[in-house]
Amino acid sequence: MSPTTFPTDLSTSGAASARAALDAAFPDGLGSFVDGQVVTGGGETVRLTAAATGEGFADYADAGTEGADAVLASAVRGAEVWAATDPFERAAILREVSRTIGEHTEELALLESATTGKPVRDTRAEAAKVAEMFGYYAGWADKLLGHTIPVPGNWHTYTERVPWGVVVAVTPWNAPLFTGGWNSAAPLAAGNAVVVKPSEFTPASTLRLAQLAHRAGLPDGVFNVATGLGATVGAALTSDSRVGKVSFIGSVATGRRVAVAAAGAGIPTVLELGGKSANIVFADADLDRAADGAVSAVFSGAGQSCVAGSRLLVERSVHAEFIARVAERASRLRLGDPLDPTTEVGPIITRPQFGTVTSLIEAGLGGGARRVTGTQLPARFTDSALASGHWVPPTLLDGVTPANPLETTEVFGPVVGADAFDTEAEAIARANATNFGLAGAVWTQDVARAHHVARAVKSGTFWINAYKTIHVAVPFGGFGDSGHGRSSGPGVLDEYTQTKAVWTPTRAAGAPFPSLSY
Repeated sequence: MSPTTFPTDLSTSGAASARAALDAAFPDGLGSFVDGQVVTGGGETVRLTAAATGEGFADYADAGTEGADAVLASAVRGAEVWAATDPFERAAILREVSRTIGEHTEELALLESATTGKPVRDTRAEAAKVAEMFGYYAGWADKLLGHTIPVPGNWHTYTERVPWGVVVAVTPWNAPLFTGGWNSAAPLAAGNAVVVKPSEFTPASTLRLAQLAHRAGLPDGVFNVATGLGATVGAALTSDSRVGKVSFIGSVATGRRVAVAAAGAGIPTVLELGGKSANIVFADADLDRAADGAVSAVFSGAGQSCVAGSRLLVERSVHAEFIARVAERASRLRLGDPLDPTTEVGPIITRPQFGTVTSLIEAGLGGGARRVTGTQLPARFTDSALASGHWVPPTLLDGVTPANPLETTEVFGPVVGADAFDTEAEAIARANATNFGLAGAVWTQDVARAHHVARAVKSGTFWINAYKTIHVAVPFGGFGDSGHGRSSGPGVLDEYTQTKAVWTPTRAAGAPFPSLSY
């Protein structure tokens, strides 16, 4: 299947470009993906908005509870077929999915950028990562090994790993394509059928991903997508007893509601929730490298990242100098049209989140912080269509003390709160003074200190003299309010399989089988 050719100029992000991208990928409109087909929903109308300009560009119908039921019925059938498929064949099909996505990365990147407002320089990298994810887990599909266990008596006892059946993956609006792949490749490799429920704000790239996977060879029902509102489709999917496991990426509050609903139906969960990660800079660090890292840690993706380094803790002796370096770099970041390859910072993807970010900036200033950068948008915005978009300039607030609301509240926007510290112990205590535990980093040339801080800070991922590097082969997940379970690495295959123990006697029993009171 050749990549989609977009029929109109996508050089300017907005309603026209987003509409053109959708029309090229889905000429019959948006809907859910069921048994290899896009199916129109029957619920209320959902309006999609171009983040860069604030314009509406498309409507689609919520799938509703009836649509969710149809998606799950299809997935149950698909799960039976896929679990019975030879593991070597599953591996071959997933390798073909990887190859197909690789051939369509530019199309996926443009579709993602046009419909979400993410800079195309970011979405191109993310599309390539999705191809990599499927290739990586294709290699594991035929290597799900059990164990032979010696036990007393004349028994041959072994274990095998079996899929849950149907896995529901609820993904967020900040990276729908990336998380759609992140939360489907491993469950598929383990022999499960997957139903992805993307955010109602950003369904397009997930639908296209499912289409490509199906055309690459996944059987009907093995990779379905249910589009619509969380209160209808999401609630129905995450509380249905036909579901074996639920994975969720999103906010703490919503994640807890999902976990409670799933638990009511006896469904286990994997939760990847928010973060308020500390980026710790000691005086002996390479300050230029650390400043580059601090800017990338929070301003890439317009800060719409769960691992954003949104707390910048700097040793007092270099604090003023370092803040100046970060501010200078932040001031040079290019905001602009997401489809312009030179754009480095895009808009906030949703209007509600735009309001949240701006209100939290004001709360931080009200709590005594000083605004260093982020006072205004570039002048060129005022006389263009971008003036009505969801734009927040890269914002650095200094003097964010432990009492400031920004110290522990996740902003999920291009906002970093900085403060000074005096001792290593103080820096560690500040880093751990939150219920989140997703990520963090330290910048120092002292090897012993680096590893001590890495061990002491409570987080699922920690970087030394780096920030925001992740790979599908490495475990990822959080502690505390940042969730439970892991969503990558070889160990994630344990999340998406169950262990079955099998006993068989090795000689005829000469006496009755033992009676257990378990």
